[in-house]
This record gives sequence, C-alpha cells and structure tokens, in this order.
Amino acid sequence: MKKPLILVTNDDGITAPGLRVLIRVMKEIGEVIVVAPDSPQSGMGHAITIDNTLYSKQVVIDKEEGAPREYSCSGTPADCVKLALQEILDRKPDICVSGINHGSNSSINVIYSGTMSAAIEAGIEGIPAIGFSLCDYSWEANFNHTAHSIKKIVSEALAHGIPKGTVLNVNIPKTDTEPKGIKICRQARANWKEKFDKRISPTGKDYYWLTGEFELLDKGEDTDEWALAQGYVSVVPTQFDLTAHHAIPQVNNWSLNEK
Repeated sequence: MKKPLILVTNDDGITAPGLRVLIRVMKEIGEVIVVAPDSPQSGMGHAITIDNTLYSKQVVIDKEEGAPREYSCSGTPADCVKLALQEILDRKPDICVSGINHGSNSSINVIYSGTMSAAIEAGIEGIPAIGFSLCDYSWEANFNHTAHSIKKIVSEALAHGIPKGTVLNVNIPKTDTEPKGIKICRQARANWKEKFDKRISPTGKDYYWLTGEFELLDKGEDTDEWALAQGYVSVVPTQFDLTAHHAIPQVNNWSLNEK
C-alpha cells in the first residue's frame, strides 16, 4: 500500500526544534517532504513575497538514514507551500502539516500565525491541512508529550478527511506529562491589550518595541483556551471563508442603493 505523501512546513525556520519533532512523527506515517523558511517568520500571517526575488535550495539538516527531502525557502510560510505545490512536488500531497510552532496559536493568535497561514494556504488548494502549536515559546521547549496526539490527529485526518474549506488548528498545552486527551473546541473570544515601549537609539531616533497582555474575554468551557488550561489538546476546525454570513441580512437593510 502506497504511503501518504506529507508536506511539512513551519514558520520558526527549517532548523527549529519543533519542526524536527514533527518530521520524526510524520516519518512514522508516510513519505515526508519538507519546505520551510530559511529563517524565522513568526507573526507573518498570510504574507506572500511579491516584490522580491524568492530563493529555494535543497538542504541536508539530518544525516541519518531515511532522512526526508528538505528545501529551505527565503520567503514566508505561505510562500513555502506555494513553491512546494508549484515547483518542488511531483504530485499533490495527501496532507500538509505545519509546526510544531514554538508558542500558542489559540484564540485570536490564529489571525497572526504564520504556522496556521501555511496550513490555510494548503487548504485553499484543496489539501487537508493541520497547524500544530505548543504553548511554550522557548527554543528549548519540551516536545516529548506531543508525539502521541499529533500522530493520532494526522492519522484520523488521513482516514476520514477534513471538511472542505476547513483546516485544523491544534494547540498542545505546556506540560511535563501526557495531555489528558483531545477536545474539539471553538476559538475563544480574546484579544491583545497592546502598547508600544518607546525608546531612543544612540543616534537620537525614536524606536518601538511592541508589548502587551493577553486578555481572555470568554468564560465558556467549550473553547480552546479552556481546554488548554485544563490540560487537553485543543482542536479548532478553522475556516478561511471570512464572510460573516449572519451579518448579511442586517447590512442588506442599509439604504445603500437609494439616491
């Protein structure tokens, strides 16, 4: 039986520890090809390269037997998926997995996420896709407890498919033990209460660091934030049709065509 072809990407860069863990887990499931940024691209969202030259080259990161075919790309996570589908792969992958991101992409963070944007780019092309994130921003984060859940979710997605127009946003809690289980959730309502730390450079120019605090506005027990706080892996089916269908009747009542 032919192994599934798995496209692996991320936004932390091709040498990121989280990506290396995801590759090892995917090698247990199918044939792996990696196309990932050559440098960190966190917070890039769905940016694509349109006014600069895009470069890509085959690289060797792991030298062990059975190492996957890997390519580094000078562009964004979305660029990596576009390039993989158009120039590198000789057939459509059976699934695209992105991550494991160093840091949470739960709740409103999904809007800014390069990890999820790579998955969404694959989803737009009709490829089942999943973004994986660990709620630990450290480069030395412990990924030991992530493998079982990731393998289970990917295997089920390959067996049953992912609903059309949907990708999965998976977040894994920071813990030293195995998660309690997996919860299908909705995205929690939250935002960032942001401010800029203004400073002056040695040359007298103003510069800014973006800072802020995460503000959870949702007390529901069916959200990703609740599941993570309770020690569960959260899975949020995420759509990339941004139409607010419920708002169409209300806006239709506006007098937009009256002279």
